[in-house]
Amino acid sequence: MSQLFHPATNALSRFLIVGALCGVAVLSTLAYAYFRSDYFTHSAMVQQQPIPFSHAHHVSGLGIECQYCHTTVEVSSYAGVPNTETCMSCHSQIWTNAAYLAPLRESLRTGKRLRWTRVNDLPDYVFFNHSIHIRKGIGCESCHGRVDKMPLMSKAHSLQMGWCLDCHRDPAKFIRPREEVYSMGYVPNPSQEVLGPKLVAAYGARPKTDCYTCHR
Repeated sequence: MSQLFHPATNALSRFLIVGALCGVAVLSTLAYAYFRSDYFTHSAMVQQQPIPFSHAHHVSGLGIECQYCHTTVEVSSYAGVPNTETCMSCHSQIWTNAAYLAPLRESLRTGKRLRWTRVNDLPDYVFFNHSIHIRKGIGCESCHGRVDKMPLMSKAHSLQMGWCLDCHRDPAKFIRPREEVYSMGYVPNPSQEVLGPKLVAAYGARPKTDCYTCHR
């Protein structure tokens, strides 16, 4: 009886199977690295804005509090962005003819709002409520980073689900006194290991990892 397959077929089959498995492993690794990279998440990338607004200057230099511009952060899911009138409460008196503020003056003249680009923008299928995080003692810095050191705003963290779950599983590691929520460079005293569990109990910030918490 003649042989149907050449003797080298077995070796070739093994090579193709091993090669396919290796290829899948390499592609999976590359895909995992890509979806967690700053290029995909836009972390540390400055977004184009109608006006080059400096948080470092306004927060650290002038001492303007977060809630002065983000007026609904304590009462709404959306923190809000300042309207033209809020900006002009200062800039009608200072830097009135600055060239880079021309879009602000045009907005006041026409009544057309500035179109700011959201830096920390979650997908539409994710529900996030700023007010509940403020009430539970999660500081602005925890999610947005040291905005007081950002000449131009950029995303400090990936905001991917795994990153959010790190806090939702164990809020004691991140919680702070409510009076320190807006503080930049906050250092817990006593240590976070001592203070965290006490604040979790006091604020009722129990771990929440059920799907409905963020996907409604």
